[in-house]
Amino acid sequence: MSKSRILFVTPPYHCGVVEAAGHWIPMTFVYLAGAARDAGLEPVIYDAMTRRCSHADIAKVIEETKPDYVATTAITSTVVDALTVLESAKKVNPEVITLIGGVHPTFMCEETLQNKAVDYVVRDEGEETLRVLLRCLEENGDPAQVAGIAYRADGRVVRTPARPFVKDLDALTTAWDLIEWKDYTLFVMPGSRLGAVNTSRGCNHDCKFCSQQKFWQKTWRGRDPGKVAAELEMLKSRYGMNVVLFSDEYPTRDAKHWEDLLDVLIKKKLGISILMETRPEDIVRDKNILHKYREAGVIHVYVGVEATDQETLDLIKKDVSVQNGMDAIRLLDENGIITETSFILGFPHETKETVERTLRLSKIYNPDFAHYLALAPWPYADMYKELEPYVVDKDYRKYNLIDPVIKPINMSREDIDWAIINCYRSFYMDKLREVLNVKDAFKRDYLLRSMKLIMSSSFITEKLGTLGKLPPEMAAAIKAISAAHPDTTGSGHPGIIPHSAR
Repeated sequence: MSKSRILFVTPPYHCGVVEAAGHWIPMTFVYLAGAARDAGLEPVIYDAMTRRCSHADIAKVIEETKPDYVATTAITSTVVDALTVLESAKKVNPEVITLIGGVHPTFMCEETLQNKAVDYVVRDEGEETLRVLLRCLEENGDPAQVAGIAYRADGRVVRTPARPFVKDLDALTTAWDLIEWKDYTLFVMPGSRLGAVNTSRGCNHDCKFCSQQKFWQKTWRGRDPGKVAAELEMLKSRYGMNVVLFSDEYPTRDAKHWEDLLDVLIKKKLGISILMETRPEDIVRDKNILHKYREAGVIHVYVGVEATDQETLDLIKKDVSVQNGMDAIRLLDENGIITETSFILGFPHETKETVERTLRLSKIYNPDFAHYLALAPWPYADMYKELEPYVVDKDYRKYNLIDPVIKPINMSREDIDWAIINCYRSFYMDKLREVLNVKDAFKRDYLLRSMKLIMSSSFITEKLGTLGKLPPEMAAAIKAISAAHPDTTGSGHPGIIPHSAR
């Protein structure tokens, strides 16, 4: 008897921030496909986002694959396309069972289930819930007995009790063999093969604009450092992975756990370059072991700064000081690690003067990469009620940190659009002069490739297409970078997606 088949499809959504990091492995599906195998099904992963497929392409894949189940995942900006994927599945085969998970459907399950193409919402952490749900459906069981889901019954939405988080993350099954590894490369490192690995899950902070602390209920669980290192070693030897994103929300949360992982990686000498995200106070905490970061392979760190003044940091409950942010970037730079951060624009109190102050202070912070992002009011975030009176666009596709959907009291949305462009333009014009004089060849090449991609990246050029043509100084800068480093290829840019964007 043949196994039932489940097709996992990434939503074919494209914008500057969702794809800011390039083409990342859909690691959520690596775990969920493992859970489907544990349930006795045959999983297939189709990364429509990376392949830049249309919904018509996806419908054709569904026709050819003939799945019994179609599953997708969504954050707020991708949920419209995720639902369209499921609508396509139902058009191809009205009997197919459809599932959706992720942050947005978890918190907005009643709204999500208004779409009749959705059969089940898998809430919260999905692996065990998916495994149990698939076994239930395969055996014609009662879904009401499956914890952690939502579905329609008798004209209403049924939410079953929440499922506890998995205690042992290392016990989860993965399906790395389903990944088309050739599709995943870090654009600024030609010849690289890019992967992603979790060393932990969760965040226990209170940032009001972010979804992660709410999704993980302020919990944090770490994996066994030895098993993380063994997984990295396997991915390199079996699939040729030589660059990896630690895609955790907060890998450095436990100081001992983090240093133990660094020590294991140093001992193994894997030769894998590591990209990661963390909080500034942890970098300051680790100032005496930052050499271990480099020895372990860490080359690029996104530091969550978000704002340049303490008033805004306190408003969003970032629980960090301005000085911590500055010190973290300085310490990383002193240890030869590439730094990246972001600054949020478009709060209700925003003015042209506060934008100018943010730009001025961001230059004092002086990260290697700075991103200027439009505030996105996730409808389930703690801050939403405060922001709702200023939300003037309910199109979820624009909740992407690029398109302003909030109108500040004293600025227009177009003002915020221009502020984002002008901040990028001013920061990187100044940064170019600095980068051209960097003596470290690897860092100079990495930054030059990156800057060209940033200044010609899709979301900037699309904004300029709407607002006006490419400023002459940006065109001249791209020409100068091309002359200094003509072999830049790829699309997008190498920034690490902040989890506040998810």
